[in-house]
Amino acid sequence: MRILFVADGRSPIAINWIRYFAERGDEVYLASTFASHPEMNLKGFDITPVAFSGTKQPSTSPASRPASSRTLGLPVPRRVRTAIRHYLGPVTITRSAKKLRSVIERVRPELIHAMRIPYEGMLAADAYAGIPLLVSVWGNDFTLHAPSTRLMGHYTRWTMQVADALHADCQRDIRLAQEWGFAAKRPTLVTPGNGGVRTDIFFPPEKLVEAPVVINPRGFRAYVRNDIFFKSIPLVLKEIPGARFLCTSMAGESQALQWIKELGIGHAVELLPPMPYAQMADVYRRAAVLVSPSVHDGTPNTLLEGMACGCFPVAGDLESIREWITDGENGLLTDATVPPRLAESIVMALKSKDLREQAAGLNAKRIEEGAEYQACMKKADNFYKNLTGFHPSNPLRVAS
Repeated sequence: MRILFVADGRSPIAINWIRYFAERGDEVYLASTFASHPEMNLKGFDITPVAFSGTKQPSTSPASRPASSRTLGLPVPRRVRTAIRHYLGPVTITRSAKKLRSVIERVRPELIHAMRIPYEGMLAADAYAGIPLLVSVWGNDFTLHAPSTRLMGHYTRWTMQVADALHADCQRDIRLAQEWGFAAKRPTLVTPGNGGVRTDIFFPPEKLVEAPVVINPRGFRAYVRNDIFFKSIPLVLKEIPGARFLCTSMAGESQALQWIKELGIGHAVELLPPMPYAQMADVYRRAAVLVSPSVHDGTPNTLLEGMACGCFPVAGDLESIREWITDGENGLLTDATVPPRLAESIVMALKSKDLREQAAGLNAKRIEEGAEYQACMKKADNFYKNLTGFHPSNPLRVAS
């Protein structure tokens, strides 16, 4: 197949998905909304900035950017930068779509896959050229971004009306997509956003971790309540003085360092840099409990990867997370906005060895049945073929 992806070329989520098709020999093109250097066998690569993404420096991962970065050349906190993009980002779409349209005309793909609604899906919808358009929904596209401003709502609805098919990482987002204008009769696919968990890399340790080690793999994001997480740490330490906390993608974060100093928890917290896949799996296997204190989410890939490595999940009680975790059976769901509630759940998880052992078995089965990479990408492959009418013996190809 000849596939054009519209995605953030720095994103490990997008790269994990795209690499499947690139490595097996499809004609894969990438129109990246950010300057990047993806190490894949791409047939073609273009940079198509939108919503001021052209002002950002190349990075290997969005999670590696500091909480205070630059927008329009000025240093601003992440929450302010997000607000600026919500208000002003949509006005850049029409102009950016002209460049993407020229890429489409040159590539003439059989399928366009935009990986995320803001702003990749919006950009692809505005550049729509009659070629099947598949749009992926990422965790907070509907719950955080779409209702943030009038223009964000307008472009979200427009994207859902234009999209020929939808991919989401949870059933909740299929329902929300229909509320935002996606036709119920159009095809949908529900699989993890990054394609799934590579179980040859993410697997549990030989023996369940007994040390009171907690990992927060979410980094700094506008919808993750790291303030609540750090405030819960002293409460956990009162009950379990030997508890230790690993925080990935937070090394050097000034806000994290400030919280650690104010709360006096430096002896118990280790801030780690962003890590490649294999190394991240090793860190998961050091931890007994994984904490995901988010208030907007679909299915976090870090959550699934941690579950595959035997971590007991403690997560915000969200509709999407309940598709994977049953409270008290294979994890704990809690109010991620109240430090004592989060601390209580962490302490319960650390003290309940039997519950963690039970959850490890249930989660291994859950990952195998619903999130294993090769099985999920095979579903994606079949989904692509159904959308394009492609068949190896009789491909309906766009004329070159």
